[in-house]
Amino acid sequence: MELQQLRYVLAVAEERNFTRAAAKTHVVQSALSHQIKALERELGVRLFARTSRRVELTSAGRAFVTGARATLDAAERSVAEAVAATGQMRGSLTVGAIPTVTRLDLVSVLGEFHRSHPQVSIGMSVGGSLDFIDRIRAGTLDVAVLGLPEDVEPAGVASTVLAREKLVAVLGPHHRFAGRRRLRLADLADEPFVDFPSDSPGRSQSDRAFAEAGLTRTVAFESMLVDMMLDLVAQGLGIALLAPAVVPDGRGLVTVPVTGGPRRVEYLAWSEFNPSPAASAFVESALASVDPEPATVDAEPATVGSSTGSR
Repeated sequence: MELQQLRYVLAVAEERNFTRAAAKTHVVQSALSHQIKALERELGVRLFARTSRRVELTSAGRAFVTGARATLDAAERSVAEAVAATGQMRGSLTVGAIPTVTRLDLVSVLGEFHRSHPQVSIGMSVGGSLDFIDRIRAGTLDVAVLGLPEDVEPAGVASTVLAREKLVAVLGPHHRFAGRRRLRLADLADEPFVDFPSDSPGRSQSDRAFAEAGLTRTVAFESMLVDMMLDLVAQGLGIALLAPAVVPDGRGLVTVPVTGGPRRVEYLAWSEFNPSPAASAFVESALASVDPEPATVDAEPATVGSSTGSR
């Protein structure tokens, strides 16, 4: 049994397709199929039930995949730790980030990490907090910046709080509330909203705030892209509730504090079980780049023509 055979099995299990698995592992399909059949003969069990159109793991295959993934992880860590002992670090680092990272200058931290460890390959993706938590637990993501409601903590991962933030109302320059110094949730209940998708933590913190206040609201536009959300607000198509630091100057938008408005907590999260040397080094660098005490960010009174509290 060879480690490469384990990689082929995991690729087929993830893709549920031999052609895609072969492309993923950079090998011709006939070679991948031959190696998996050879492994099945050696084990004396079928790992996959397959037809010309469908591929699924057998019960033996599901058990094998769990061990294969653990074996590959252990092998990669052994190599990384052996290299790290020589003063050099190799391997890979995968980082996830929500669209509204505010406390951590992630690009600068990634740049500094790359300069310190040039032989570590770095991958990054933008997405949702709950998906990132699942991926860290599954071992397919090393580190992530999360944003969660105040009463939700990341479960099954190691984490530290980066910031606690009060969201502000983001309005177009000609909105009827643009001149207000402070708003209440009740003031906003009849406004059309621009928000994150309904199944995301970025949306739930605002939904919860309205529900707890006994209010309902209408979300007219959903997007995971903050720039698109801000463009829709600038066009007068709705308002948004966002962390003030994600609203840039120079776009004519107005931010107004909201009494009783939603709050969120920004976390840095990583595996609580045997993180890789690269992940541990990145977490150390990231935490060294921020103030030791988490900040609670609020906003000053609104100013038309520029974002308030956006720095």
